[in-house]
Order: sequence, then structure tokens, then C-alpha cells
Amino acid sequence: MRDRSEFTRRGVVAGGLAALASLSACRQSTTVDTRDPSGAPVAMHGRTQAGIDRPDPPQQFLGLSVHDVHDHDLAALLSRLTDIIRATTGGQDPRLGGLPPGDLTITVGLGPRLISALDPTLPGARDLPAFTREDIPDTARGGDLMIQTCAGNPLTLTAAETLVAHELGAPRWSQRGFRPPTGDQGLGRNLLGFLDGIEVPRTPEDVDREVWLDAPPAVAGGTIAVVRRLRVDLPRFLAEPLDRQEAVIGRHRADGTPLTGGTTTDHVDLSAKTPDGRYVIPTTAHVRRANPAATGSGTMLRRSYTYDNGPGDTGLLFISYQRDLRTYTATQHRLDQADDLLDFTTATATATFLVLPGPTPDRVLGHHLLA
Repeated sequence: MRDRSEFTRRGVVAGGLAALASLSACRQSTTVDTRDPSGAPVAMHGRTQAGIDRPDPPQQFLGLSVHDVHDHDLAALLSRLTDIIRATTGGQDPRLGGLPPGDLTITVGLGPRLISALDPTLPGARDLPAFTREDIPDTARGGDLMIQTCAGNPLTLTAAETLVAHELGAPRWSQRGFRPPTGDQGLGRNLLGFLDGIEVPRTPEDVDREVWLDAPPAVAGGTIAVVRRLRVDLPRFLAEPLDRQEAVIGRHRADGTPLTGGTTTDHVDLSAKTPDGRYVIPTTAHVRRANPAATGSGTMLRRSYTYDNGPGDTGLLFISYQRDLRTYTATQHRLDQADDLLDFTTATATATFLVLPGPTPDRVLGHHLLA
């Protein structure tokens, strides 16, 4: 199994065809299309880091790397990373090769080992427990430093990742991912063919309540990230009849509406029953098992990506942000008990991080935490 991946094999083929078309066009014209395929710039300064709730919807391409931090001065390292983020997202680093930054974001988090060494009572000091259906090597479990790089232009993503790798060296593990274009509601489909990211905090008030830490002052504006790489047995899932697929998820594949009816973003009716007394949404359906009302926890802000490492290793790079790690762990424990979707997945990497509060023009990442 490879930790580094290309975006898709089909993307390589499509890229080759596009290159051939470009060569043909060059014979007829010397005009070069210099339009930036990525979106508008995303401000890096603020109370919170970019790459979590902004931009919305998320960029199409992601590179996530997890690193060990043993021989580094942490304060100096975070200062250098802040400088790299400022230079790359601001388009000032010549090592971008003239590429416009577009919507590039680079998000930084610290792992439980580092946080607990600073203060074991801080949010982010607790690690994830083991869960069922895991096949995770030691090198893909945990880590000290998370770098999440996102961009609408894959060339910009690669250039930014290269600069970070030059600073940090080889990662403990890493993964690239991609998202399809989103529809009118900002929702895209996952590799199972279903709309993803429906049940999330949507309003600024919801995000403030569910995602951002407000205390203690050293971490105010931060959040807790959970990262899980889930290999999916896609052929077996797609071999199921459509009604069985929809029963596993709890939603209609065509439009994402709950099996109980309504619109895509309506809350699912967990109490609805058929005339013969069966629950419309099965007791083992994913939307029932993961529903915050059922778990008694908060609501995660999910920002997940599909990955493709080649035949037999495709799946979901699950990324969630929440102000309390229990929001994730309570949900996952409930999924472990009885969730039909988990029968098609195996976790191959896992980690949690305290995502630091955002930097300001005169203060670097981690300023208050390390003061």
C-alpha cells in the first residue's frame, strides 16, 4: 500500500489526452491560456486558520502529511511554517514558479504528544483510542504535526507541498485526495455515488458552537481535527442492489434525500415507521448510527476527500473538525456497535490534532500556546 498517491489514473489518461490536444493547438497558435483554474485568495490571518470553514465549498484538491517532531525547536518551526504560509498564499514566494496562489490554504495542527507535554489539561492532549475494523501500521497511527494543504489548482498544491517538505523532511505518512465539483447546495458525491457532507454545521452560529474552541485563551480559535483514512471495498458495495445501498446509507442516491422523505438537507426522521412497524431508516443505517441526536454528542464539520492509491486501495480520507474530541469518539463507538457501512470499510491511518488558532500579521502560529 502506498501512502503517496496520484489523483486518479483516469486523470493521468485525461491529462495525456489534453497534452496531445495542446500540442496540436500549438501548431496553429502561440497563444497561451494563463487563466488560473483555482478560486479567489483566502485570507490566512484571523482568529481561526483557513482551510476549515473557509473557503466554502472546500477546494477540489488536498494533500495531507503527518510528521514527527523530535529535533526541532517547536516555536522556531512554527515561525518558519508561518512564514512559508504567508509567502505561498500571498503569492510572494518565487519557488511557486510564477503560479498564482489562488485559493491555496495551508492548515497546521499539533498532535497529542506535543500538546500533553505543554499542558496535559489542554484540548488536544488526548489521543484517539483504537476502534474496530482497523488495519493500521504504527507509522500511520498518530503523529506530532499535521499539514493540510488545499487548492483548486493541483499544480499550486504540488508546489506548496514541495516547499513544506523541504522544511520538514519526509512525512510519517501522507495522502492526497480530491473532491468532485459541487452542486447548487455545495454538496459533492463520494466514491460510493452518494452526496456527502449533508449533516454539518451550516450557519456561522452553528460553526461557532460546534467547531471553535473558546477557552482556554492559549487555544481560543483553534479546533480538534480527526483524520482517518478509510479503504472502501468499492466493488462489493456497488454490486449491491440500489435499494440495499440506500438502506446502508439511509438516503436516496439520486438526490441525497432521507429515506423518510423531504429535501436533501432536511433532518432525518428517525422515528418514522412503515405500516407493518419497521423503521423506514433501518436501525443499522449509517445516517441513524451517526446522527448527533442518537449519539448525544455535537455535530462535526466534515471536510473529507476521496483518495485513489491504485487498484484495491481507494476510499475516503475522512477529516472532521469539532471543539470536543468526544464528538468524534462517541459517534465512532456507536458506529462500531452496528453500522452496515462499516462492513465495507477498513481504517488504514488515524490521528487527531489540535489545530492552532489563526496567526495575525504580527504573531505566528502557536504564539499564545508557547508564550
